[in-house]
Amino acid sequence: MQAFINGAFVDLGAATVPALDAGFQHAVGLFETMLGGVRDGKPWVVALDEHTERLAASAAALDLSPDLRAAALADAVLATVERSGLARARVKLTVTGGDLNLLARGGAEAKRVDPTILITTQPATVYPEAMLRAGVAAAVADARANNFDPTQGHKTLAYWWRLRELQGAGRKGAAEALVFDATNHLAGGCVSNAFVVKDGVVYTPIARGEEGFGPAGPTGEAEEMRAAGRHLPSPVLPGVTRAWVIDQLGLKGARVERRMVTIDDVLGADELFLTNSSWGVLPVVQLEARAIGQRTPGPVTAGLVDAWREWVG
Repeated sequence: MQAFINGAFVDLGAATVPALDAGFQHAVGLFETMLGGVRDGKPWVVALDEHTERLAASAAALDLSPDLRAAALADAVLATVERSGLARARVKLTVTGGDLNLLARGGAEAKRVDPTILITTQPATVYPEAMLRAGVAAAVADARANNFDPTQGHKTLAYWWRLRELQGAGRKGAAEALVFDATNHLAGGCVSNAFVVKDGVVYTPIARGEEGFGPAGPTGEAEEMRAAGRHLPSPVLPGVTRAWVIDQLGLKGARVERRMVTIDDVLGADELFLTNSSWGVLPVVQLEARAIGQRTPGPVTAGLVDAWREWVG
């Protein structure tokens, strides 16, 4: 197995970064996890352009690097997947701040450094059929997402707190943990976006940069902000699979609203599901000790599970 690092392929065991790399020293970096593989001798990656474009946009917005080219990153990802030879692969693209030792380099010039670019592949996780057909339990995370942290809503390397919450959920027998923000509104799962279905309407938390409604709908302060052209600060990642789900629901004529979602919305939901690029669409039928809906995946969720499988093959 080989990795792509800074323009060259090396054996995975020899893929190293400098000791002063900002990703290692300070978790300064971004990543994308994708599903791909080699089919009929050709590499494929689900929603590759969307992933690389999101990473490049985040790198510019967070001053990591204004020079990343999404198309070049996509080419490198495909080349890495092709070398892997894996029929189905978990693909990870990581970009760090490189050598950001400000004291050693001095002043503003330290901001103009070459990022470290690493691409790795490994066999994709195979999720049990029962997990996708019967649904899973979820826990509630203790930690809260910070609406006013400008790095949240981006896929940064600062993932430790999320992984700790995910481990805690596992100890409870849950597959994921729902994360709420500082105002106790749903942000999503530790490693996923969230959707709630109620009376045929699908709700999803407002993501970074999006317009949406407050808990009571298009009224009050949230609507005033929207009318003024301002966005509610959101720590929610604009997920690639989340966007695919919204598009799919739109094609079916379903009503989808981006809004602030409360714990009462979650507990009173007819359906709850989580999305990411690894499992696609994951039904949640229990939150802590409380059943969601009829404790079985509903028709909206089940239809999306099938649609995802048909899309990715």
